[in-house]
Amino acid sequence: MLIKKTLTMLAAMALAVNGGAAAELKVGFVYVGPIGDHGWSYQHDQGRLAVEKELGVETSYVESVAEGADAERVIRQLASSGHDLIFTTSFGYMNPTNKVAKRFKKVKFEHATGYKRAKNVSTYSSRFYEGRAIIGAIAGRMTKSNVVGYIASFPIPEVIRGIDAFTLALRKENPDAIVKVVWVNSWFDPGKESDAAKALIDQGADIITQHTDSPAPLQVAEKRGVYAFGQASDMKAFAPKAQLTSIIDDWSPYYIERVKAVMDGSWESKDTWGGLDTGMVKMAPYGDAVPEDVRKLADSIEKSIVDGSFHPFQGPIKNQKGELVVKEGEILSDEVLVGLDWYVEGVEGSIPK
Repeated sequence: MLIKKTLTMLAAMALAVNGGAAAELKVGFVYVGPIGDHGWSYQHDQGRLAVEKELGVETSYVESVAEGADAERVIRQLASSGHDLIFTTSFGYMNPTNKVAKRFKKVKFEHATGYKRAKNVSTYSSRFYEGRAIIGAIAGRMTKSNVVGYIASFPIPEVIRGIDAFTLALRKENPDAIVKVVWVNSWFDPGKESDAAKALIDQGADIITQHTDSPAPLQVAEKRGVYAFGQASDMKAFAPKAQLTSIIDDWSPYYIERVKAVMDGSWESKDTWGGLDTGMVKMAPYGDAVPEDVRKLADSIEKSIVDGSFHPFQGPIKNQKGELVVKEGEILSDEVLVGLDWYVEGVEGSIPK
């Protein structure tokens, strides 16, 4: 295992100003993909770099860590090598994080997208589904074939929430549209993602979206002359004609806030679930292909989510069988959304077991 350490020049300044507190603090990050994925892990690493720039602390990271036994080994190594705060940034790191935390009670841990907490373990995530509602509405207005492709990673609630939020918004604008899902069982595999995009386009999809981390689906869309949405970061550079917009994950403010809390002694275990209103979720600029009326629609949906006048899981909602599961005016609670394990009407196929 290679732990990659970095220390900005600001550390020396922090040492002089803070009596060494910043320079002595060690913060570790564990990533499920490479920092060059231009998606999920890339954005988390941008947050790490923001911590260095803002606070001048020493950070370490380990990339491309498989979920499971490898993750536990890496997290334990970071904890035993003097790290005071460790961010573990994938759902599958939840149990390994909590297992290691029981042994290293003086180390503070932050786990992304999970739900298990302890005195020294916090959880945090973004309401990505809010962004999915925006791009779903755009797709509903712009699809010509009424078939939209969705490349999914693993069948966990976070991913299923995204598929459902996207589909609800899609069909609100276009009741005839359907969503075809291909599961690739990976967060980052350009080959599989590329093949999934090609298969969906061959099945009639004229818009592709994804909950995987490489720009490969966008690149396929660009070559095949269809539209697509970026994931986690602005991927327009990879598909300048195809990308309609992208959901951007901005972890920097959260990481800076939590490192500061360790530095000033105010850190405590808590759960954070931020969305568009907090800036943890942002939207990339619209592509040239997005018409003005669709831009106005997307802007209005974003504004209504931020001000609380609209919720992506606001009834009426029917499940895949066409049964009414959320009545008009009702909203699915966070408790239900956290464990969401069913498709809404309009999604084809079944959820893998």
